[in-house]
Amino acid sequence: MPGLSANLGFLWTELSLLEAVRRAHAAGFDAVECHWPYDVPPAELRAALEETGLPLLGLNTRKGAREGDFGLAAVSGREVEARAGIDEAVAYAAAVGARAVHVMAGRAVEDDTARAFFDANLAYACKVAAPHGLTILIEPINHRDVAGYFLSRVEQAAAVIERVGADNLKIMFDCYHTQIMQGDLLRRFEAHRQVIGHVQIAAVPSRAEPDEGEICYERLIADMRKCGYDGYVGAEYRPRAGTDAGLGWRAVCQAG
Repeated sequence: MPGLSANLGFLWTELSLLEAVRRAHAAGFDAVECHWPYDVPPAELRAALEETGLPLLGLNTRKGAREGDFGLAAVSGREVEARAGIDEAVAYAAAVGARAVHVMAGRAVEDDTARAFFDANLAYACKVAAPHGLTILIEPINHRDVAGYFLSRVEQAAAVIERVGADNLKIMFDCYHTQIMQGDLLRRFEAHRQVIGHVQIAAVPSRAEPDEGEICYERLIADMRKCGYDGYVGAEYRPRAGTDAGLGWRAVCQAG
Protein backbone atom coordinates (compact mmCIF):
# COMPACT_ATOMS: atom_id res chain seq x y z
CA MET A 1 0.00 0.00 0.00
CA PRO A 2 1.35 3.49 -0.80
CA GLY A 3 2.84 5.23 2.20
CA LEU A 4 4.24 8.67 2.92
CA SER A 5 5.04 11.44 0.46
CA ALA A 6 7.44 14.28 1.27
CA ASN A 7 6.14 17.68 0.26
CA LEU A 8 9.27 19.47 -0.91
CA GLY A 9 7.58 22.84 -0.76
CA PHE A 10 8.11 22.65 3.02
CA LEU A 11 10.70 19.90 3.59
CA TRP A 12 14.44 20.33 2.90
CA THR A 13 13.88 23.81 1.54
CA GLU A 14 17.54 24.65 2.17
CA LEU A 15 18.42 22.26 -0.67
CA SER A 16 17.82 22.52 -4.38
CA LEU A 17 14.72 20.66 -5.54
CA LEU A 18 16.85 17.96 -7.16
CA GLU A 19 18.85 17.40 -3.99
CA ALA A 20 15.65 17.44 -1.92
CA VAL A 21 14.28 14.59 -4.06
CA ARG A 22 17.42 12.60 -3.34
CA ARG A 23 17.26 13.41 0.38
CA ALA A 24 13.62 12.32 0.56
CA HIS A 25 14.61 9.02 -0.99
CA ALA A 26 17.52 8.57 1.41
CA ALA A 27 15.20 9.34 4.33
CA GLY A 28 12.83 6.56 3.30
CA PHE A 29 9.86 8.45 1.87
CA ASP A 30 7.79 6.59 -0.70
CA ALA A 31 6.99 9.56 -2.97
CA VAL A 32 7.45 13.31 -3.31
CA GLU A 33 5.26 16.28 -4.19
CA CYS A 34 6.08 19.94 -4.67
CA HIS A 35 4.61 23.41 -5.09
CA TRP A 36 6.18 25.39 -7.93
CA PRO A 37 9.09 23.55 -9.59
CA TYR A 38 9.15 25.65 -12.76
CA ASP A 39 12.67 27.04 -12.34
CA VAL A 40 14.05 23.51 -12.65
CA PRO A 41 14.30 22.18 -16.23
CA PRO A 42 11.81 19.31 -16.45
CA ALA A 43 14.39 16.92 -17.90
CA GLU A 44 16.57 17.40 -14.81
CA LEU A 45 13.72 16.78 -12.39
CA ARG A 46 12.59 13.72 -14.32
CA ALA A 47 16.13 12.35 -14.18
CA ALA A 48 16.26 12.79 -10.38
CA LEU A 49 12.90 11.05 -10.02
CA GLU A 50 14.03 8.16 -12.22
CA GLU A 51 17.33 7.94 -10.33
CA THR A 52 15.54 7.57 -6.99
CA GLY A 53 12.49 5.69 -8.21
CA LEU A 54 10.19 8.11 -6.40
CA PRO A 55 6.89 9.10 -8.04
CA LEU A 56 6.08 12.81 -8.18
CA LEU A 57 2.49 12.99 -7.00
CA GLY A 58 1.71 16.58 -7.89
CA LEU A 59 2.58 20.23 -8.35
CA ASN A 60 0.66 23.52 -8.23
CA THR A 61 -0.32 26.06 -10.82
CA ARG A 62 1.49 29.34 -10.22
CA LYS A 63 0.12 31.81 -7.69
CA GLY A 64 -0.06 34.68 -10.16
CA ALA A 65 2.06 37.72 -10.95
CA ARG A 66 0.36 40.32 -8.74
CA GLU A 67 1.01 41.01 -5.08
CA GLY A 68 -1.44 39.00 -2.98
CA ASP A 69 -2.19 36.43 -5.67
CA PHE A 70 -2.69 32.89 -4.41
CA GLY A 71 -3.97 31.27 -7.58
CA LEU A 72 -6.17 32.57 -10.37
CA ALA A 73 -8.74 29.96 -11.36
CA ALA A 74 -11.66 31.63 -9.53
CA VAL A 75 -10.52 35.23 -10.06
CA SER A 76 -12.82 36.72 -12.68
CA GLY A 77 -11.24 38.89 -15.34
CA ARG A 78 -7.98 36.94 -15.38
CA GLU A 79 -8.94 34.03 -17.57
CA VAL A 80 -6.00 34.41 -19.95
CA GLU A 81 -3.49 34.20 -17.08
CA ALA A 82 -5.38 31.39 -15.37
CA ARG A 83 -5.47 29.21 -18.46
CA ALA A 84 -1.86 29.97 -19.35
CA GLY A 85 -0.95 28.78 -15.85
CA ILE A 86 -2.99 25.62 -16.31
CA ASP A 87 -1.32 24.93 -19.66
CA GLU A 88 2.11 25.46 -18.14
CA ALA A 89 1.42 23.19 -15.15
CA VAL A 90 -0.06 20.39 -17.25
CA ALA A 91 2.83 20.51 -19.73
CA TYR A 92 5.41 20.49 -16.93
CA ALA A 93 3.65 17.66 -15.07
CA ALA A 94 3.49 15.58 -18.23
CA ALA A 95 7.16 16.23 -18.99
CA VAL A 96 8.36 15.08 -15.56
CA GLY A 97 5.89 12.20 -15.22
CA ALA A 98 3.88 13.70 -12.36
CA ARG A 99 0.46 12.32 -11.52
CA ALA A 100 -1.60 15.41 -10.66
CA VAL A 101 -1.87 19.19 -10.90
CA HIS A 102 -3.36 21.26 -8.12
CA VAL A 103 -5.24 24.14 -9.76
CA MET A 104 -5.17 26.98 -7.24
CA ALA A 105 -8.45 28.88 -6.93
CA GLY A 106 -7.14 32.17 -5.58
CA ARG A 107 -8.74 34.90 -3.49
CA ALA A 108 -12.28 35.73 -4.58
CA VAL A 109 -15.70 36.36 -3.09
CA GLU A 110 -17.81 33.20 -3.21
CA ASP A 111 -20.51 34.39 -5.59
CA ASP A 112 -22.07 33.19 -8.84
CA THR A 113 -19.47 34.97 -10.97
CA ALA A 114 -16.51 33.37 -9.22
CA ARG A 115 -18.22 29.97 -9.16
CA ALA A 116 -18.87 30.08 -12.91
CA PHE A 117 -15.32 31.23 -13.61
CA PHE A 118 -13.82 28.50 -11.40
CA ASP A 119 -16.00 25.79 -12.93
CA ALA A 120 -15.11 26.84 -16.48
CA ASN A 121 -11.38 26.92 -15.76
CA LEU A 122 -11.51 23.54 -14.06
CA ALA A 123 -13.42 22.03 -16.97
CA TYR A 124 -10.67 23.38 -19.23
CA ALA A 125 -7.94 21.98 -16.95
CA CYS A 126 -9.55 18.54 -16.85
CA LYS A 127 -9.82 18.50 -20.64
CA VAL A 128 -6.17 19.38 -21.27
CA ALA A 129 -4.96 17.06 -18.50
CA ALA A 130 -6.91 13.99 -19.60
CA PRO A 131 -4.73 13.00 -22.59
CA HIS A 132 -1.74 12.84 -20.23
CA GLY A 133 -3.54 10.74 -17.63
CA LEU A 134 -3.30 13.56 -15.11
CA THR A 135 -5.66 14.21 -12.21
CA ILE A 136 -6.71 17.78 -11.45
CA LEU A 137 -6.86 18.50 -7.72
CA ILE A 138 -8.65 21.31 -5.88
CA GLU A 139 -7.83 22.04 -2.26
CA PRO A 140 -9.96 23.77 0.38
CA ILE A 141 -7.59 26.18 2.19
CA ASN A 142 -8.30 27.82 5.52
CA HIS A 143 -8.96 31.53 5.84
CA ARG A 144 -6.58 32.02 8.74
CA ASP A 145 -3.56 31.23 6.58
CA VAL A 146 -4.94 32.60 3.30
CA ALA A 147 -7.60 35.22 3.97
CA GLY A 148 -10.28 35.36 1.29
CA TYR A 149 -9.35 32.13 -0.45
CA PHE A 150 -12.28 31.14 -2.64
CA LEU A 151 -12.31 27.42 -1.86
CA SER A 152 -12.37 26.76 1.88
CA ARG A 153 -14.75 23.87 2.65
CA VAL A 154 -14.84 20.23 1.62
CA GLU A 155 -18.55 20.35 0.76
CA GLN A 156 -17.94 23.36 -1.46
CA ALA A 157 -15.24 21.43 -3.33
CA ALA A 158 -17.52 18.41 -3.72
CA ALA A 159 -20.21 20.66 -5.20
CA VAL A 160 -17.69 22.02 -7.71
CA ILE A 161 -16.78 18.49 -8.75
CA GLU A 162 -20.43 17.59 -9.22
CA ARG A 163 -21.04 20.66 -11.39
CA VAL A 164 -17.96 20.17 -13.56
CA GLY A 165 -18.63 16.47 -13.98
CA ALA A 166 -15.10 15.40 -14.96
CA ASP A 167 -13.79 12.01 -13.84
CA ASN A 168 -10.27 13.36 -13.36
CA LEU A 169 -11.26 16.16 -10.93
CA LYS A 170 -10.66 15.30 -7.25
CA ILE A 171 -10.28 16.90 -3.82
CA MET A 172 -6.95 17.33 -2.09
CA PHE A 173 -8.03 16.64 1.48
CA ASP A 174 -5.58 18.61 3.61
CA CYS A 175 -6.31 17.68 7.22
CA TYR A 176 -4.62 20.82 8.54
CA HIS A 177 -6.80 23.21 6.54
CA THR A 178 -9.99 21.23 7.07
CA GLN A 179 -9.52 20.92 10.82
CA ILE A 180 -9.11 24.70 11.13
CA MET A 181 -12.13 25.51 8.96
CA GLN A 182 -14.52 22.69 9.80
CA GLY A 183 -13.25 19.85 11.99
CA ASP A 184 -15.05 16.47 12.10
CA LEU A 185 -12.33 15.11 9.83
CA LEU A 186 -13.15 11.42 9.68
CA ARG A 187 -16.89 11.84 9.06
CA ARG A 188 -16.19 14.49 6.45
CA PHE A 189 -13.63 12.21 4.81
CA GLU A 190 -16.05 9.28 4.82
CA ALA A 191 -18.83 11.36 3.26
CA HIS A 192 -16.63 12.46 0.35
CA ARG A 193 -14.30 9.49 0.01
CA GLN A 194 -15.17 8.84 -3.65
CA VAL A 195 -14.02 12.29 -4.77
CA ILE A 196 -10.86 12.51 -2.64
CA GLY A 197 -7.69 12.15 -4.67
CA HIS A 198 -4.95 12.93 -2.14
CA VAL A 199 -4.49 13.45 1.61
CA GLN A 200 -2.06 15.81 3.35
CA ILE A 201 -1.17 16.13 7.02
CA ALA A 202 0.39 18.59 9.47
CA ALA A 203 -0.07 19.45 13.14
CA VAL A 204 -2.90 21.79 14.10
CA PRO A 205 -2.59 24.63 14.97
CA SER A 206 1.21 24.86 14.54
CA ARG A 207 1.56 23.25 11.08
CA ALA A 208 4.67 21.54 12.41
CA GLU A 209 5.42 17.81 12.46
CA PRO A 210 2.19 15.81 12.82
CA ASP A 211 3.07 14.46 16.26
CA GLU A 212 1.56 17.32 18.27
CA GLY A 213 -1.59 19.36 18.47
CA GLU A 214 -5.27 18.60 17.99
CA ILE A 215 -5.23 15.66 15.56
CA CYS A 216 -4.25 12.08 16.41
CA TYR A 217 -2.95 11.06 13.00
CA GLU A 218 -2.00 7.60 14.22
CA ARG A 219 -5.70 6.78 14.53
CA LEU A 220 -7.04 9.06 11.79
CA ILE A 221 -4.88 7.64 9.01
CA ALA A 222 -5.69 4.07 10.07
CA ASP A 223 -9.40 4.91 9.95
CA MET A 224 -9.01 6.53 6.51
CA ARG A 225 -7.46 3.28 5.32
CA LYS A 226 -10.43 1.38 6.72
CA CYS A 227 -12.67 3.67 4.64
CA GLY A 228 -10.89 2.41 1.55
CA TYR A 229 -8.31 5.15 0.98
CA ASP A 230 -5.35 3.45 -0.69
CA GLY A 231 -3.35 6.49 -1.79
CA TYR A 232 -0.31 8.28 -0.43
CA VAL A 233 -0.38 10.60 2.57
CA GLY A 234 1.52 13.83 1.95
CA ALA A 235 3.65 15.28 4.73
CA GLU A 236 3.14 19.01 4.17
CA TYR A 237 4.35 20.58 7.39
CA ARG A 238 6.87 23.21 8.49
CA PRO A 239 9.64 21.50 10.47
CA ARG A 240 10.24 22.79 13.98
CA ALA A 241 14.03 22.55 13.78
CA GLY A 242 15.09 21.17 10.40
CA THR A 243 13.56 18.36 8.38
CA ASP A 244 15.99 15.59 9.35
CA ALA A 245 15.75 16.40 13.05
CA GLY A 246 11.99 16.01 13.04
CA LEU A 247 11.43 12.77 11.15
CA GLY A 248 10.86 10.74 14.30
CA TRP A 249 7.12 11.37 14.01
CA ARG A 250 6.92 8.66 11.35
CA ALA A 251 7.64 5.93 13.89
CA VAL A 252 4.30 6.52 15.61
CA CYS A 253 2.31 7.86 12.68
CA GLN A 254 2.77 5.52 9.75
CA ALA A 255 0.45 5.88 6.76
CA GLY A 256 -0.95 2.38 6.70
